[in-house]
Amino acid sequence: MLHDGDGQIISVRSLAYNMRIQDIAHHLNARLEPHDIDLDIHGVATIDEATAQDITFLTNAKYLPKIKTSAAGAIIVSETFAADGLTMPLVRVAYPDLAFAQAIELFHPQSRPQADIHPTAVLGQEVKLGQNVFIGPYVVIGDRVTIGDNVVIHAHCAIYDDAAIGADSIIHSHVALREAVKVGARVIIHNGTVIGADGFRFVPLQDGSFHKVPQPGTVVLEDDVEVQAISAIDRATLGVTRIGRGSKIDDLVQVGHNSTIGQHALLCGQVGLAGSTEIGNHVVLAGKVGASGHLTIGDGAMAGAGSGIVQSVAPGTQVSGYPAIEHRLWLKIVATIKQLPDIAKRLRKLEKRLGAETHESVD
Repeated sequence: MLHDGDGQIISVRSLAYNMRIQDIAHHLNARLEPHDIDLDIHGVATIDEATAQDITFLTNAKYLPKIKTSAAGAIIVSETFAADGLTMPLVRVAYPDLAFAQAIELFHPQSRPQADIHPTAVLGQEVKLGQNVFIGPYVVIGDRVTIGDNVVIHAHCAIYDDAAIGADSIIHSHVALREAVKVGARVIIHNGTVIGADGFRFVPLQDGSFHKVPQPGTVVLEDDVEVQAISAIDRATLGVTRIGRGSKIDDLVQVGHNSTIGQHALLCGQVGLAGSTEIGNHVVLAGKVGASGHLTIGDGAMAGAGSGIVQSVAPGTQVSGYPAIEHRLWLKIVATIKQLPDIAKRLRKLEKRLGAETHESVD
């Protein structure tokens, strides 16, 4: 896989094999134009970087002018794309974004280590292992841990007592799963993430010190959740901190104790949720959104980058700003803020003129 200086994928090429364009179209459930084209494809690339042996893609209309100068051998487009004057073979699909991801998977399949338990791994008592499990170097697994079939646990992970990991999950290096944490099937947890550390809750005392509130609760990650690198999901004080099925959590995200995230929600980088935040299904929180806790963000709501949510958000609402308000109103406020220096200048002139007129009337 090659990247440009901004981290954008330039191309994904397989050194192992090529594929006929007809086979790619069949795999993507696509309609090929012309249907009888004979072409070998070596990889996936952007419009700018593609060669005659690459397939490229168009998912954003702003790149439309570049297509006619692209050297790509073929292009993934929508079913309704107007190909006026374009001679390049077309791979027509219902969802180009999805087809692009599937095409990368064809040429860059994810490898999986073969089943093995490294001799440096330490397993506690009454550990239950499924079939075809990989446990890497220096992994430490506590007592009474349950690990499902086809689970991969990479090096230097710590799995505390009574934790459970569902089938086909992947735990990357330096992850910590604390005591009694439950991880569902097909979950991916990336490097350095901590699931189930104590929630941040202390009682202030009269002498100015703090008394720690015990955190005997746990965390449940439901099936198909993905948590990316160096994130933290705190265990509940009592009960469960829950991440719903299919939700995706970006790098450097903090989920406070007793919070609940619904199904298929997206939490982008540096989102922070204080304790007892309740997030519905299909919610999107952009980067650096913060929620003050003990509030609800309804199904389908969206919060713009940097928003500070201090009160509950109704389902389907788009909010932005600090404190977060309705998105369109926030845009108007931002537009007004840009005009404030000019408004202040005009106001000073007006005050000066009114002051002069008042002085003349007194005289």
